[in-house]
Amino acid sequence: MIEVVRPGPLATVQDLGRPGLAHLGVPRSGAADERALRLANRLVGNPEGAACVEFTFGGGSVRFHEGAWAAVTGAPLPVCVDGRPQGTNAPCHVRGGGVLELGTPARGLRSYLAVRGGITVDRVLGSRSTDLLSGLGPAPLSPGTRLPVGPSADLDAITVDVAPAPRMPETPVLRILAGPRGDWFTEDAMATLTSTPYQVSPDSNRVGVRLDGPPLARSRGGELGSEGMVTGSVQVPPSGLPIIFLADHPTTGGYPVVAVLAAASVPDAAQLRPGQHVRFRT
Repeated sequence: MIEVVRPGPLATVQDLGRPGLAHLGVPRSGAADERALRLANRLVGNPEGAACVEFTFGGGSVRFHEGAWAAVTGAPLPVCVDGRPQGTNAPCHVRGGGVLELGTPARGLRSYLAVRGGITVDRVLGSRSTDLLSGLGPAPLSPGTRLPVGPSADLDAITVDVAPAPRMPETPVLRILAGPRGDWFTEDAMATLTSTPYQVSPDSNRVGVRLDGPPLARSRGGELGSEGMVTGSVQVPPSGLPIIFLADHPTTGGYPVVAVLAAASVPDAAQLRPGQHVRFRT
């Protein structure tokens, strides 16, 4: 069992989500930065899809009721165990009664805490993830929340001491594939999207990253009928300002999608923080 002492601005339980249920109106949800969650689990010997705690802007702390191995990945930030500094992207042992504390990331937005054995809250539709849009899964964590941890005896051995991680760039470049509704925009729209930096709006969340910058002009009026949406879709509402859909995005939408992020760029989009600039490249 681990107990939340302080959740920071937002802390939720996340795994790899609920794939395959979009036709029923159920969003996938799951970790916004799957790459960081998978790494955290590998560092402590868990299966890659085990549930972790996702912290937004750090600032959290948890108490371990029993000794366990833990690892923190994602947005780099100070990590202390009982007041002693620990590294990110590396396993560390926390004694029974010990407290692991997170500082504030200098770059990036979301950090992941994996505990050997995984967080074992009840599954809802096959996943332990919190979906902030639909309300599925456990509630966002609050002080005093107790999270059960699974057994660790049969897990893989811990065989690494640290996993090198690339530095998060000041202005990330996200790779996109054009379409599927590029014909709804003027010929200059894609050039605008890929030649000018956009700024992340404070209104961004796990549903989507809202961007401020030059609007993308349409070539036709009216609206689409609702159609399926995927993570990484760059949807453009009537304002012309793009929105990048993240893990908790709705399963359908009626605004045209000018482009979709390459899969490798989705974790980078999940780490964008308000006020940061971002560029797109085809």
